[in-house]
Amino acid sequence: MDAIQDDLLSLRRFESPLEGHPTPRSPWVRVATGSLGQGLSAAAGMAHARKLDQAPGRVFALLGDGELAEGAVWEAAQFAAHYKLDNLVAIVDVNGLGQSGPTMFKHDTLPYESRFRSFGWEVSVVDGHDVARIRRGFEKARAAAGKPAAILARTRKGQGVSFLDDKGGWHGKPLKPGEELSRALGELGETDVALEVEPRRYPRAAAAAEGSLTQMPAYALGQEVATREAYGLALAKLGTASRRIVALDGDTRNSTFSEKLLEAAPEQFIEAFIAEQNMVGVALGMATEGKIPFASSFACFLSRAYDSIRMAAYSRPPHLILCGSHAGVSIGEDGPSQMALEDIAMMRAIAGSIVLYPSDAVSAERLVEAAARAHGLVYIRITRPRTPVLYGNEEYFPIGQSKTLRFNDKDVVTLVAAGITLHEALLAHDALMVESIRARVIDLYSVKPIDEETLLKAASETRGIVCVEDHAAFGGIGEAVAAVVAGRCPVRILAVREIPRSGRPAELLDAYAISAGAIQRSAKELLAAKPASRAR
Repeated sequence: MDAIQDDLLSLRRFESPLEGHPTPRSPWVRVATGSLGQGLSAAAGMAHARKLDQAPGRVFALLGDGELAEGAVWEAAQFAAHYKLDNLVAIVDVNGLGQSGPTMFKHDTLPYESRFRSFGWEVSVVDGHDVARIRRGFEKARAAAGKPAAILARTRKGQGVSFLDDKGGWHGKPLKPGEELSRALGELGETDVALEVEPRRYPRAAAAAEGSLTQMPAYALGQEVATREAYGLALAKLGTASRRIVALDGDTRNSTFSEKLLEAAPEQFIEAFIAEQNMVGVALGMATEGKIPFASSFACFLSRAYDSIRMAAYSRPPHLILCGSHAGVSIGEDGPSQMALEDIAMMRAIAGSIVLYPSDAVSAERLVEAAARAHGLVYIRITRPRTPVLYGNEEYFPIGQSKTLRFNDKDVVTLVAAGITLHEALLAHDALMVESIRARVIDLYSVKPIDEETLLKAASETRGIVCVEDHAAFGGIGEAVAAVVAGRCPVRILAVREIPRSGRPAELLDAYAISAGAIQRSAKELLAAKPASRAR
């Protein structure tokens, strides 16, 4: 007891595991909190994983009434009801006060009750200060079959202390030592109360026998295959080898090809529907239960889940893989609303994240495998058009490295690309060779962590670097490369610098100056420019 009290007294100190909001620095915490409206999604993921494994036990999520204004809560509510998660219990503290004023419905529980019921939940409304009624609420939750349960507990903030009871202005604010604290303790009376609670422990389900995660691709050089299709094939191979592999998708499975896992192992595929925030939260919850989740959608739509992605990283999941499809202007006629041009910057900015960008089917399969083995948050960027297979099936793609596809000790310029633009860089290389200009070509498939050694070598051995990417000019591959070689050689960044429009893929690559012709011109301009002095 003394040790627990010592921990509590260290709250919010730098060296304490008890931070301002709970994080996994505390051994009792699985997912980080503090950004409201996300806990129910993570809890639903935990509950779903336990259902898949036929593991006993319930998952409890504690919510405040203020966060029920968040749409993500209701995304999670409909998901839990759809999948009949009767091992999930949400407990809502309806205290009527937010940070800056009253909550939307104050102490009126009827709107919350009707909403949970309309989503298909079992609901109990209780006095949150009456232990007997709370116990009855839990009994009703345990008896619910085929549906999740919600307990709406009406409470008053600061009850028992006259100057705190149902008063605003105390959010996150401690009592002042001295008269204020003494008065509160005096009104509360005895505070050393120990409740006898019988612990319940439920073991995880027994792990199923698993095959190897190493899966050999089977493609022919030059074969035209979209990286998104290779992603789906890799998922199916991994999923049939390991029951830990699960796929979630935001109603794009026939575009991301995650449906390949649905065909191979249907119980390991979860349709998350058009609710990307919840999809990421559910995937995080499943990760804490030992699953290796792959959550996929169009890359542009993952931007609406960015806060959930950010908080997932703070939760330090053992595995969490996100896959963004249909990236860049190369998707063609669907237009700018579908063209992810910000996703690399978005994912690079997250501490500890890994960002992978395959350029052909072999690298796509190998990087899906590498992502399944990696720890933490991994983002895989895949593209819509078919592209030629560049690599033999025996090639490996270690995270943090790159592939140099064209090399000569007489190279005068370096072309750095990934994904769709790598193929444009190879075409540009061939065109430059016709003009007797030797160009090195680097496939930067691991955008983060980046292959600094290879880039620095190129900076020292050639007269400059041209980076080309189907992404906005800000925060993408070009800026990542420039940060590595800063001051050592000139760097030109070819990227999308304006809001694009619909058109044919080749037409758009050319219009936004990221095609082979644009690369060829930029390389020649770089070589024609007056050389800058190099940093020593």
